[in-house]
Amino acid sequence: MPDQSFNLDFEKPLEEIRRRIEELRQAAQHGQVDLHAEIEAMEQQQQSMVRRAYANLTPWQEVLVARHPMRPQTRDYLRTTFRNFVELHGDRAFADDHAIVTGFAEVGAHRVLLVGEHKGRTVEERRVGFAGCPHPEGYRKALHKMDLAEKFGLPVVTLIDTKGAYPGTGGEERGVGPAIAANLRRMSRLRVPVVIVVIGEGGSGGALGIGIGDRVYMLQHAYYSVISPEGCAAILWRDASRAPEAAAAMCIASRDLKRFELIDEIITEPVGGAHKDPEAMGRILGEVLARALDELCAVPIDDLLARRYERLRAIGQWEEATEDRLREILSPPPEPAAPEQESATPAPPEKEGEQPSEPEADTELEHERERAED
Repeated sequence: MPDQSFNLDFEKPLEEIRRRIEELRQAAQHGQVDLHAEIEAMEQQQQSMVRRAYANLTPWQEVLVARHPMRPQTRDYLRTTFRNFVELHGDRAFADDHAIVTGFAEVGAHRVLLVGEHKGRTVEERRVGFAGCPHPEGYRKALHKMDLAEKFGLPVVTLIDTKGAYPGTGGEERGVGPAIAANLRRMSRLRVPVVIVVIGEGGSGGALGIGIGDRVYMLQHAYYSVISPEGCAAILWRDASRAPEAAAAMCIASRDLKRFELIDEIITEPVGGAHKDPEAMGRILGEVLARALDELCAVPIDDLLARRYERLRAIGQWEEATEDRLREILSPPPEPAAPEQESATPAPPEKEGEQPSEPEADTELEHERERAED
């Protein structure tokens, strides 16, 4: 059961009714009064309140739900969605990155290669996995295992849940940028079906490093963005506390990504979010993956690769500019006009109807010179 002791700010009003339901249940167990009807009525009221609250989340609240500490992670889905998981370790070059989990598994009627980012539950898990922020060896580990999938003709399923690649010195020294770039190129050409699911946070290149495929799904309360809201706010306004504004401006919620046609489908979560019912969320995800794999595995591989190419080429929107518009965009800005030099003593205002007069000679200076000569 999920931990009910943690509530997000917008969930605090729901805590009171939950506490009252628990009190009624305890009273019914220890007393002689039948409170079944009262408890059922309050539970229906609670469900209605939760449904209304989660139907009107702001983009920032969606981010908070995606980061909920009890939200299901990759290793949770190994129990609820996948079967017979056999984990594979290491990149055969440097180390085994615990931020990325790889291995063979079964979902629906298909044997697949699973690649998933995992933040960790315990302090130790989060320490060794850097809270789900992969290093270069994590991306190389994923790439090596995807090559195995292609060799054996197995579809690839990836689960994205990261704030981004780890931004430390070690990652830069070992080439995190080239590692992500190599994955982008390789995944665009893998000769097996590839299904992507954003299950929580989808941050920057850390997400894209395992995010190229034939189908891209997002859980209802996940987010997908080029940068975290805090990072965007810190860059734009030098103030990370303005993250809610940045989240709204960046359009990072699943409904926005679907509207921009950057994802194929939104996977509906149980009422109150995936963390309220991880078992149900696991079953829902398994059904979606099984359906997607059934459809993709029926497509000839050359046709699948052609569709993948067209899908990547179609990302983004643009505007066709006319010649006049291009000239306006490309022409240099006009030179600012030089400010007019003001006279030391402004001329007296001229009367209406008078012609401007020539400046008079300085008669006072002439008198001084005459007195000096005398």
